[in-house]
Amino acid sequence: MMKRLYAAGMLAASVTVLAGCASAPPAVDTSEQEVIGIINKVNGYWQQREAPQKWAFWDIAAYHTGNIEAYQITGNPAWRKYSEDWAAHNNWQGAKSTNKATWKYQYGETDDHVLFGDWQICFQTYADLYQLDPDPKKIARAREVMEYEMSTPNQDYWWWSDGLYMVMPVMTKLYAITGNRQYLDKLYEYFQYSNSIMYDSDAQLYYRDARYVYPKHQSVNGKKDFWSRGDGWVFAGLAKVLKDLPKDDPHRAEFIAKFQGMAQALKKAQTDDGYWTRSLLDPQHAPGPETSGTAFFVYGYLWGINNGLLERDAYLPVVRKGWRYLSKTALQADGKIGYVQPIGDRAIPGQVVDQNSTTAFGVGAYLLASSELVRLLRQ
Repeated sequence: MMKRLYAAGMLAASVTVLAGCASAPPAVDTSEQEVIGIINKVNGYWQQREAPQKWAFWDIAAYHTGNIEAYQITGNPAWRKYSEDWAAHNNWQGAKSTNKATWKYQYGETDDHVLFGDWQICFQTYADLYQLDPDPKKIARAREVMEYEMSTPNQDYWWWSDGLYMVMPVMTKLYAITGNRQYLDKLYEYFQYSNSIMYDSDAQLYYRDARYVYPKHQSVNGKKDFWSRGDGWVFAGLAKVLKDLPKDDPHRAEFIAKFQGMAQALKKAQTDDGYWTRSLLDPQHAPGPETSGTAFFVYGYLWGINNGLLERDAYLPVVRKGWRYLSKTALQADGKIGYVQPIGDRAIPGQVVDQNSTTAFGVGAYLLASSELVRLLRQ
């Protein structure tokens, strides 16, 4: 009799435990193994079709920021070698001019545009590769360029929102390597300039650059026009900065406030289908899915949740919807990442963005998001 009562009690307890487990939904509707499978498929598709011997400009360099994250998650040595081969092809440099008197930082794709952030994002990957296997040559040019830049009185280096992703993490990564406090002081100084010309404190979002500030520029319906990928660069860039910024940095609270404010604003702009439209506050300006901004946002939310800066219960629903879009719509059967808006600087009404629209930086953003999702699932 006692044995039957004990067994009945154990059965009841088991049912209670199982019921409790069933009532708690998974963090995201996937598994670590499934996401790693997607990462392998996506990065395999890209690297089988694209040789690493390409220039060090932003569009390719942004891919490598995602490739390094994918390597850190999977440990696949072929992916690390792919970035090492790319870095060696570019002699561990960005723009290659040696005449500092000609160095420029307005938009430009030539070797004289050494101080232009789109030529500096490559230094992120060089710094990451240095940390994996320290060799001064890997960061020699990065240090030469950034330390010259910091020696000038100019503050207006980051005049477009993309630049906050391109260069802010370079400065925190080089600080981590060198311990040179000037990297953090100048980071904040340049960030303040960017805020003065691009940040809308009411919307808690960033215009792409000063040309798009409301009301001088408006969406087709007369609204503020915040470009999705432009804000994606900033949101992801802030996450990367906060990852490496010392906990006791005097300006850390301000970076966190900007990051958390953007999280609140972006949550309201997400569509029911999980993506963000190209013009964040006017979905009809350029309707339809877009992957690069969406992937950067999902990465930022995941990083914030994983590191305790974004409240899990408030933002996991955003991640769930975003990942559903990224894994069910953006991801094509063969591993191609589609619906990536081509190179540009704004949301363009009527521009075709479809399942065949893919780019290096879009794949990089996707790898960032999916790698950070693995970290969430491993918790």
